[in-house]
Amino acid sequence: MDSATAAIPAPGRSTAEAASPAAPGRLARLRAPRLDPYWLAAVLFAVYTTLSLSRHLRMLTMSWDLGIFEQAIRGYAHLQAPVADLKGPGTNILGDHFSPVTALIAPFYRVFPSPVTLLVAQAALFAVSAVPVTRLAAHLLGRGRGLALGVAYGLSWGVQRAVDFDFHEIAFAMPLLAFALEAVVRGRWRAAACWAAPLVLVKEDLGITAAAVGVLILLRARRTERRVPGSAVALICFGAAGTALALGVIIPGFNSGGSYDYWNKLSGGEGPAPVIPADTALRTLLWTLLPTTGLLALRSPVLLVALPTLGWRFASHDDHYWGTDWHYSAVLMPVVFVALADALDRARHSTTPWLRRYAHQLPAAVVAAALALSASLPAYSLTLPETYRVPDSVKATERLLDRIPDNATVEADVTPISRLAGRCRVFWIGDTRGIAPGYVALRLTDGRTPQQLAADAQHRHPGTHYAVLGTAGGYTVLERTGTP
Repeated sequence: MDSATAAIPAPGRSTAEAASPAAPGRLARLRAPRLDPYWLAAVLFAVYTTLSLSRHLRMLTMSWDLGIFEQAIRGYAHLQAPVADLKGPGTNILGDHFSPVTALIAPFYRVFPSPVTLLVAQAALFAVSAVPVTRLAAHLLGRGRGLALGVAYGLSWGVQRAVDFDFHEIAFAMPLLAFALEAVVRGRWRAAACWAAPLVLVKEDLGITAAAVGVLILLRARRTERRVPGSAVALICFGAAGTALALGVIIPGFNSGGSYDYWNKLSGGEGPAPVIPADTALRTLLWTLLPTTGLLALRSPVLLVALPTLGWRFASHDDHYWGTDWHYSAVLMPVVFVALADALDRARHSTTPWLRRYAHQLPAAVVAAALALSASLPAYSLTLPETYRVPDSVKATERLLDRIPDNATVEADVTPISRLAGRCRVFWIGDTRGIAPGYVALRLTDGRTPQQLAADAQHRHPGTHYAVLGTAGGYTVLERTGTP
C-alpha cells in the first residue's frame, strides 16, 4: 500500500483516528484486568476522602484523637519530640502508644500543616490496601469475582467505621497486612515477612499479629516444602520481641509514670472488672465473619492472623473494644477478605457439590451485603445534599476560633481541637495540670451560659479571671484577662 492509500481513512473512522493506530491499543491497555485493583483503589480513595473531609468541614469530629495525632505529627514535622499536650502537658506520645510510623506523614504535614493532611493520608492508606485484596481475589477466582471481593472489602463496615473515625495509626496497618497476606497465599514467604515486619512500628500489639503471619507462613509452607522457611521463624521472633520491647522498655521509658498505662484495661485495676458478655462477643464475631465472608473464611488458615486482635479486645475490661463501633475492627478486614479469597479457591475444588455451589455464588452475595449495609453506614451520607454544605453555624464558629491568636495556650473540648491543634498549644478541658491557659474554647451544653463557663474556668484555675471573648454557633471562647 502506498502512502496516499494509507492516508485514506477506513469507512466509519475519522482521519484523526486513522492517523493514530496506537490509540485503540492504549485504550485496551487502560482497560486491562491487571489495572482493575488500581482503578478501584482510586475510586475508594475519592470516597474515603470525601467522607472524611465533609465531616471535618462540618465540624463533626468524633473524638480527640485527630488532635492528638496532629500534635504528635506536628512535633515530628519540626524535628521535635512528638508531644501531645492533649494527653497532658508535655506528654510524649511514644509513652502512650508506640506508633512511630506516623512520622512518615510529617514531611507532608510540614508542607500542608492541617488536619486535612492526616485525613487524606489515611484515605490513601485505606484505598491502597484494596489493591492486594482485589489482585489476589482476581488471581484466584477470575476478574469478575475478584472485583466483587475488592468492592465488598472497600465498602465493608469495618473500613467504613474507621474512615468515619477521623484519624488513627491503624491506617498504616491496613496495606501492610493486605500485602503480607497476599504474599502468603501466593507462597512468597520472604515478601510476606518484609511486609509484615513493619507492623511493630504501627502499634505495640501488632507485633503479635506480625508473629501470627509468621505462623501462617509455617502452616502454608508445610504443605509444599520440606524445610522450614527462615523468614517465617525470623518474623515470629521479631514480632514477639518487638511487642515485648515496646511494652516493657520503650513505652515505659517515654511514659512519665514509667509504665504502660493500658495494662489496667486488662487487669481491671481495683474492684471487680467488667467482662465481655457472651452475646456481645458472639455478635462481634458474627459481624466480622457473616456479612463479609458468609462464614466461609473459617475454612482458611489465614483467619488465625485475626486472633491476636480479637484476643486482646475480648480480654480487655474496656467495653469500647468489644463491639463494632469506632475503628477497632478495621485491621480485621484485610484478614477476613484474604481468608475468603483463599477459602473460595479451596472450595472450588471441593468434592462436596453444595460447597462448590455456595462458593460460586458467594462473591456476589458479599458485595450485595456490603452495598445493602452501606445504607446504614457512613457511605450513605454521600447521597445526602447536606453532606456537601457547610452550615452557617460552623462558619460562625470558625470565625470565632480564628480570633484566638497563633501559639496561644487553649483549653478545649472535642470539636474546637480540630481547628486549633495545628497552630496553638491545646490542652484537654480539666487536664492542664497547673497551666492557666490564655483561652478556653467550649461547646455550650445543658443550657449553660457563657458566664457560667467563665465561672467554671476560674474555678479550675484559681487566681485567674476569664471574660467572654465571643459566642457563635453554639460555642464560646473565653479569654484570660488577669486576676480578679
